[in-house]
Amino acid sequence: MRDRLRRELDAAVTRLRRIERRELRELRDWLERTSTVVHLSVLVFVPLLIAFVTYLSNTLDALSFLLFPPLASGAYTLFANPEGEYAAPGQFVGGLTAGAGCGWLGLVVSNQFVAGPRAALGVTAVSAALSVVLVGGVTWLLGLEEPSAYSTALLGLLVPPAQQPAFLLSVVTASTIVAGVFLVWRREVYDQRATVLYQSVRGDDHVLVPMYGDQADATAMLGARIAGAHDAGKVVLLDVVDDEEIARAERDLLDDHERVDLATSVPDAETAVWEDVERSTVAATVDELETRAHRIETKVGVPCEVVVAVERGSLGNTIVSTATQANCDLIATPYAQRHGRLAPFVHELFRSDVDVLVHRSSDGRTRWKRVLVPVRRASDVAHSMIDFAIRLAGASGHVGVCTCIGDTGNRRRAESMLANLADPFDAPIETRVSRDDIVPFLRQTTPYYDLVLIGASQDRSAASRLVAPPTFEGIQELEADVAIVDRG
Repeated sequence: MRDRLRRELDAAVTRLRRIERRELRELRDWLERTSTVVHLSVLVFVPLLIAFVTYLSNTLDALSFLLFPPLASGAYTLFANPEGEYAAPGQFVGGLTAGAGCGWLGLVVSNQFVAGPRAALGVTAVSAALSVVLVGGVTWLLGLEEPSAYSTALLGLLVPPAQQPAFLLSVVTASTIVAGVFLVWRREVYDQRATVLYQSVRGDDHVLVPMYGDQADATAMLGARIAGAHDAGKVVLLDVVDDEEIARAERDLLDDHERVDLATSVPDAETAVWEDVERSTVAATVDELETRAHRIETKVGVPCEVVVAVERGSLGNTIVSTATQANCDLIATPYAQRHGRLAPFVHELFRSDVDVLVHRSSDGRTRWKRVLVPVRRASDVAHSMIDFAIRLAGASGHVGVCTCIGDTGNRRRAESMLANLADPFDAPIETRVSRDDIVPFLRQTTPYYDLVLIGASQDRSAASRLVAPPTFEGIQELEADVAIVDRG
């Protein structure tokens, strides 16, 4: 009874941990989106800036509270669209200052030359119209078009003429503070979000490559080039020895141990022979792996280690456990099929907590200078694929990021999404939006590329897969290499 309760408790704890990991991954994915970074910045920096300027206003009599509405709207414009037309600190300060100056000038002209009915606040229709005309003309001529300049000019009409110089100075001071904070935020956070915020591009420099199948050498070279882009990168070549190979080696080894008769030997002798079998098999495999490792170190210049593991349980679990023991954060495995479908061990890798790249080589190439990255939406997987593409293409290569929206998709929204994905990376990236479906588009485009990186569709239901099979199933005959990327 106690053992049963312990097993049930362990199972419950395991389920809770799995749910926690899934929730943390979804939270990380959400935080890595550019839209999330922008909206959180608006929620944090704009209120803090307004609170700070309010504190100064309460402390300094010269700082008028009338400038706060245009200041708040202008700050929102800066942080909400840091790549937009009005996201220029100089334009922001100059526009608000011009608005305050034009409001002052409109008030002076109206008081001196125009007589007419005044509202309770002392503002005439002529002074309001004149201020708006002046601010529109000045900002246009000076190239300082700023929406908040108009509200600053109108609010300036409420300031008594004697306090106009102090109001103008307060506008310059407060807008300069906001612009300075925005400039630092954009340079240190927004422009650097690929390295500061995106966990998906900071790791994946220790790569484990299972040497499985005929194209393992090409996959090992791909993994080496991904790891070699980072100074701390390394590659671990893994060969998994199964029981059949050990049994064959046992028979060969027994020919050299004629003095040992297992039928009548003691258990210690049998155990010793079994250990010799594993050592012999591992030694032969290591020799072959070391030859491959030396070739990788010579061509790529990245440290390369070799590991041989005896399969215990399933192949996928053996690979994952070896990656954990070798401190590897990416598994780059050759593509493998069984009965026309993805091999079971690849499915096991996709269900693990380690990042996985499944590589299908078309012709055994070992360099990938032109890489295409199709994406559906902004996500941590999209960030990883773009990062891998940049590493593989190098400084002289070409990276393209594309999305297919069909006949009814919103092109402007798709272009904005691709721009947000590409801008954080310090590399020239071509973006492309197509009205075609993804499979025909790839069949037409991939002859011009060496490698296509696509995301694993792990978040799709069985019904969705039945109605629209994963992209990979429709591009089996592409001329370029294909790699499936999954974030663990």
